Amino acid sequence: MIAIIDYDAGNMKSVEKALLHLGQEAVITRDGKTILGADGVILPGVGAFGDAMEKLHRFGLVEIIRKCAAEGIPFLGICLGLQLLFEESEESPGVEGLHILEGRIRRIPAGEGLKVPHIGWNDLQLRGKGRLFQGLTGNPYVYFVHSYYLQAAREDMVTATTEYGVTIHASVEQGNVFACQFHPEKSSGTGMGILENFSKICSGVTGPK
Repeated sequence: MIAIIDYDAGNMKSVEKALLHLGQEAVITRDGKTILGADGVILPGVGAFGDAMEKLHRFGLVEIIRKCAAEGIPFLGICLGLQLLFEESEESPGVEGLHILEGRIRRIPAGEGLKVPHIGWNDLQLRGKGRLFQGLTGNPYVYFVHSYYLQAAREDMVTATTEYGVTIHASVEQGNVFACQFHPEKSSGTGMGILENFSKICSGVTGPK
């Protein structure tokens, strides 16, 4: 079973629908026991960084998420869920993120011909052997909706990048923790392949837990 963390930040139902389409058991929950007992955990989300952190604290989810990471439960952050895993965001100065991974969230700089927020399909440049991207080749296209982007502290955790005025660290992997700035649940067959790879990691079919 894969637990989808419910913290009133939207986008949960579409993730659940995608997992159910893949034949996975999924539950939307904020119950700590359920989350920690899951085979894998997904933190989706859209909205503001500071507001999201306030909700995670209010619902008692911050320590539960940190415990998931520490105990080796496969964990996937999506969009805002990626950003929350890091130290801080320019969107909400003074607000500390979950700080499970090292890096900061920056505002996408305005540029000629570039609209912010960045909404639409962009290709990925895959790096190394990211387990989320097993079976994908070339430069797959995925769907983005964001105004802020990740600048990871270490290049070795970055498994995919994209270009939108700057180089965006679009996906990262460190141990049992995975994250995507894009929306795999809205990225057609490519996105379903990514979610299927995560599901396999959760079930122990490929890669370590």
